[in-house]
Amino acid sequence: MNDGKTKRPNNGIELEFDLDEPPQKVWRAISIPGFRDNWLPKDALVDSEATAITPGQEVRYRLRDGTPPFLESTVTFTIGPNTTGGTRLRIIHELTDARYDRMAKAAANSNNPALMLAA
Repeated sequence: MNDGKTKRPNNGIELEFDLDEPPQKVWRAISIPGFRDNWLPKDALVDSEATAITPGQEVRYRLRDGTPPFLESTVTFTIGPNTTGGTRLRIIHELTDARYDRMAKAAANSNNPALMLAA
């Protein structure tokens, strides 16, 4: 496995990997629940079914954090052949929970007016 690129979208992260295995094998690992559960825990999924699927090319799942504030996100797996006969796997993990937008806009100091402290 070779870590090709890492990008940072607005609310998430994008990764690309070159794998030695053929696309059909990687597709089974990301799309069949029995295989997927070996590396993507069931309790991380909002629903065990994919929210979007393009057979043999792309699958998308909804995830939920296991700790507060239990934010929801989507993870999209896209596969295709690479130049060495293996697979190029692209993973895009984005926060989609509306609560994240509110938290991201709040400044660390909360932008409240300065208060005078009593002596």
